[in-house]
Amino acid sequence: MSAKLKVKKGDKVVVLTGRDKGRTGEIVKAMPRENRVIVQGVNMIKRHTRPTQSHGGGIVEKEASIHVSNVAIIDPKDNKPTRVGFKKLDDGRKVRVARRSGEVIDQ
Repeated sequence: MSAKLKVKKGDKVVVLTGRDKGRTGEIVKAMPRENRVIVQGVNMIKRHTRPTQSHGGGIVEKEASIHVSNVAIIDPKDNKPTRVGFKKLDDGRKVRVARRSGEVIDQ
């Protein structure tokens, strides 16, 4: 069973480890069952594709998934990596908060 991800599609993240360490990008797709995310412009791979009726073949470059533990969300206040916490607001909504600054990530 997979745990709930603390990041979601559209979040700005920074890569913490690996070949693309330090690179930032936006999450294009989140895969909670595999605990993986696809980050725009990060972990690029080359895929050799066969030509089809819709498009010609060739070498296509695309993003591969990266484990969610290898990315950290960017703090909206100072643009540095932070962990994510949760907080209940007065109106009863549960929102994500940056642990670094206490700033609310969800609007």
